[in-house]
Amino acid sequence: MSRIEAKKPSLCTSEPLTKEVVSYSLSVLSGILKSCYGPTGRLKQLHNGMGGYVRTTSQSSVLLGGLSITHPVLKVLTASVQNHISRFSDCGLFTAILCCSLVENFQKINFAACTVTKISRHLLSLCIDYLKSEACVCRIAVDFDSIKTLLSLVHSVLASKPACMLNKTETNHISTLVLKAFLLTIPHTVETNVVLGRCVIVPVKDKRVMDSTVFPGLLIEVPAFQLARTFPIKRISSSTIKMALFCISMSGDISNTGEGTVIVHHGISLEVAVLDQLLSLGKQLVNDQVGLVVCQKVIHPSLKVYLKEHHVITIDRIGVSMMEPLSQMTGSQPIASLHSLSPTYYGSLKDLRTESFGSKHFLHLIPSDTLVCSLILCNRNEMAWDELKVACQTAEHVLQLTIKQPLALLGGGCTETHLASYIRHKSFTLPTSALKAIDCSWTQYQLVADAFCHSLECVARCLEHDDCEILTDTVYGHFWSVQSEFPSDCNWSDLVLKCGCGIYSKQQNLNWRVLQSQCTPFTPQSCSNESFVNSTDHLVLDCFTAKCSGLQVAVETANLILDLSYIVEDQN
Repeated sequence: MSRIEAKKPSLCTSEPLTKEVVSYSLSVLSGILKSCYGPTGRLKQLHNGMGGYVRTTSQSSVLLGGLSITHPVLKVLTASVQNHISRFSDCGLFTAILCCSLVENFQKINFAACTVTKISRHLLSLCIDYLKSEACVCRIAVDFDSIKTLLSLVHSVLASKPACMLNKTETNHISTLVLKAFLLTIPHTVETNVVLGRCVIVPVKDKRVMDSTVFPGLLIEVPAFQLARTFPIKRISSSTIKMALFCISMSGDISNTGEGTVIVHHGISLEVAVLDQLLSLGKQLVNDQVGLVVCQKVIHPSLKVYLKEHHVITIDRIGVSMMEPLSQMTGSQPIASLHSLSPTYYGSLKDLRTESFGSKHFLHLIPSDTLVCSLILCNRNEMAWDELKVACQTAEHVLQLTIKQPLALLGGGCTETHLASYIRHKSFTLPTSALKAIDCSWTQYQLVADAFCHSLECVARCLEHDDCEILTDTVYGHFWSVQSEFPSDCNWSDLVLKCGCGIYSKQQNLNWRVLQSQCTPFTPQSCSNESFVNSTDHLVLDCFTAKCSGLQVAVETANLILDLSYIVEDQN
């Protein structure tokens, strides 16, 4: 087929970062992300030009997924951040803002990209080595014998999402429920390869947040009329109900015949034959003392009636999302055939009850060993509920990552300012042998290190959106903020209350300076012993694994963008 138009040549752009459109686009994206950061971040409304659903959010996963990014440089940045979010759920805004700041600050130095890349990678290795060392004083160990640190981790995630519209009491309540649900998914017996259970979030909108609760087991929503005719149920014993789980249609249709040919002999009704097969399957289920039949798709009404007459409860149309938690909870294997059932496919339940929650009605499947639970999540409206659901899923993922690596970093901007102080001190005392290995001068290293630290402090500064004065102390290197309107004759000690993470309060022996102002490099100290941490009511904490990964992704992505020499775009 001939082309209507001649094929256009590819568009080749050299030195893309020197183009004004790229700098402007990067600045706009950076401004959007910075304004969303932290508990007081400004909300963004996402909608397309054709109307439709409007989403209000400040979460990176929703924001980046809803933005229409067209420039290749910004696509590289957003793709890297979205890949990080897909793996760790948390610290998406931190990663994106840090990456934007690094690109902007490194550009101002006007060094060769290869020089900046080598030095920034060395600075990154200093950061990661420090964060993973026992000498690191901006991290704390997470003790699973106490829920205090775990609760602080969950609380920090939820409190940083203003679009959830939670007050302090509601945040505490949801934090407790998320932690309780997570603890229910941990196996009681420790094995070599531990597999965590599942927490299924059940939506109940237009209800009070304080009505949210957790149920061990699974809640499956059913119509009220079906609930009224459910019981009694066939049991093997007083504490055991045998269950069969089907992943194929049991409606009697023949749509799943594959690519083969169906041969129907004269005088044979295909519908009657299929129904006979379903009823034969029902007889086998009854003979095997199955008390509950659950189907991913549709169950034929005649089969439902037959099973009900024999006190077998049927639940259909549960969808594919419920199959895995049901299989995990009951030990049943999804059955994909209507022929010759094997008893090994059956699972079991401890009990089956009914629950009503507002206008919704549920069958409550209670397992013998709780590894799956249901979190009934309520909020004022649909928009706030959507945000809360994402926040709860993020908090659950953070807890899962913390099990693998039981560490947490101090939040509230304190890790960023502390790291900046540490890097300034290390770069100031860097030996000559290290400079030779990197192949750069002392001045080059200092300028790149200063831009690196400035970028870290820029992320911390983004936590404040109300023109507050941002300070850092010269002992611990933590983040402090004070209201902008204060008398000129006041001392900083009269204005500060607590640092960003909440671990330190004002002390007489502390000195403060304005963040990003000139000062002599110093070694950040620590007195964050266990008793001091435990004495603090609510710490602001960040996920150790997610933040370390975010730091690495931000630096590597910034280096990649700086190293771009050409962009080749197909215009056809």
